[in-house]
Amino acid sequence: MPSANPADDTAAGGESLDILALLERGRTMSTPVLRAAINRLAPPMDTVAAYHFGWIDAQGRPADGDGGKAVRPALALLSAEAAGAAPEVGIPGAVAVELVHNFSLLHDDLMDGDEQRRHRDTVWKVHGPAQAILVGDALFALAGEVLLELGTVEAGRATRRLTTATRKLIDGQAQDISYEHRERVTVEECLEMEGNKTGALLACACSIGAVLGGADDKMADTLEAYGYHLGLAFQAVDDLLGIWGDPEATGKQTWSDLRQRKKSLPVVAALAAGGPASQRLGELLAADAKSNDFDSFSEEEFATRAALIEEAGGREWTSQEARRQHAVAIEALNGVDMPERVRAQLVALADFVVVRKR
Repeated sequence: MPSANPADDTAAGGESLDILALLERGRTMSTPVLRAAINRLAPPMDTVAAYHFGWIDAQGRPADGDGGKAVRPALALLSAEAAGAAPEVGIPGAVAVELVHNFSLLHDDLMDGDEQRRHRDTVWKVHGPAQAILVGDALFALAGEVLLELGTVEAGRATRRLTTATRKLIDGQAQDISYEHRERVTVEECLEMEGNKTGALLACACSIGAVLGGADDKMADTLEAYGYHLGLAFQAVDDLLGIWGDPEATGKQTWSDLRQRKKSLPVVAALAAGGPASQRLGELLAADAKSNDFDSFSEEEFATRAALIEEAGGREWTSQEARRQHAVAIEALNGVDMPERVRAQLVALADFVVVRKR
């Protein structure tokens, strides 16, 4: 796996700063429109959403919380520039994608029982499950409003792509949950699930700005291919962090995905590898599925499972898969005629995705 710190992988000391600036540009340009959309919500949903985005704390006081990496807004603005439009053209798309992404986070945290996100208590933990569901639903509805109120043909095309991506995202979450209760999941099934759950929305982020800028379907589809494979690389790294990530960096518990019995790529690859470690891991996970005291497992028990996954090769296979999907994403960019500056930034963003540590 590449270094966990993007600054360690730069050839000329300033590249990582350019990426951080690119991410910050996406956040800065999209946040005012995002805040205006959230302000449309009826109380207390507006407050709950503001807490989720890190704008206020649990007591309603202004805060400067971690609002996430802002990869999707950055990609949406670059998408517009790839089509020859100004980055501002992509702002409604950036906001719409970010609203859908956060709709999924609110619901996922509740379904997964996650109590921490971005180093803070999750919405359902602070405001209750009902508010997490309602605010998530509201964010999804707002995403469509933000696009359709533009009133253009391009907005209609962009909305169609966003709703298709959202349906695939939901498909992926349903697959993810169903896999938790199965003893075995194939690598192909896992990749399909992760392509739906993560790849589809990142693919949409990579095309939505271009569509709003007047790009034809061929160009939009090619940009989506870049985003889809970037999403698979992103999720492969996420799967590694879900088991071996530093809680100080990820904001989640140690062995987070193992605690939730997730059939993530390292687990599935380890089970498919064969050999003593793979066999022992399969026996333990099969017993876990039938256990009534799984929630009381010790740190050592989770550490044992993580060690078996690594011994069976699941960690290394997933690291290699992240690199492979990254390479396929970069190759897809060759099918798009765009300014070289924009191409370089899309490549740099893809590099950032596979070397992140949170």
